[in-house]
Amino acid sequence: MKLLLISNSTNPGEEYLSWPQEAIKSFLGETSVTALFIPYAAVTFGFDEYEAKVERRFSGLGHHVSSIHHASNPIQAVEEARTIVVGGGNTWQLVQMLHDYGLMEPVRKKVEAGTPYIGWSAGSNVACPTLRTTNDMPIVDPHGFNTLNLIPFQINPHYLDVHPEGFGGETREMRINEFIEVNPDIYVLGLRESTLLKRDGQLLKLAGNKTARLFRKGETPRELTPDDDLSFLLMERG
Repeated sequence: MKLLLISNSTNPGEEYLSWPQEAIKSFLGETSVTALFIPYAAVTFGFDEYEAKVERRFSGLGHHVSSIHHASNPIQAVEEARTIVVGGGNTWQLVQMLHDYGLMEPVRKKVEAGTPYIGWSAGSNVACPTLRTTNDMPIVDPHGFNTLNLIPFQINPHYLDVHPEGFGGETREMRINEFIEVNPDIYVLGLRESTLLKRDGQLLKLAGNKTARLFRKGETPRELTPDDDLSFLLMERG
């Protein structure tokens, strides 16, 4: 499998998909590709607008996207896709719509067969076995928590260490510790903003200008760097 799993699309003060653009360009290669774009995580703006926003960035890299919401047969669109791109937004709505259109299994099979997959935020969440480490509110019933299972561990995108002064709620680390308490055999990778994961077959690497924080019950959380080989996370667990 070839996966590019990005924590976030945009850093403060930057244009959309600016910080990961070189990683996206390298991942897609020199030959121009029109990727199938899945915009279902968009909630407060339309799918046409989302497609246009992503197309502006991809066209600047010599590539293009065509959104699945135009397809009369979404399953066939997946089966014919050369690359699949899943945008961020609300993970719960994204999963609901993937189930509504019967796309979860076709996307999984297509990517497992070698079709490159790019996702950011919610698009990275759905590459995991489940959506249970998303940060998003469950605004809809997703028809089940299982997702694409392209990797055997969980990602928490936009991972934050900060505990704001005067904030009495749980930190991100506390929430992840709750997850691993009841899911002791599953790794959770806190993927900080400006970082991404690249999978090429059984090789997994971190890229970006920050470390990622790895959690598993009974183990001290670890900071992983781009110099580390993360391929051990691809071993089946649980």
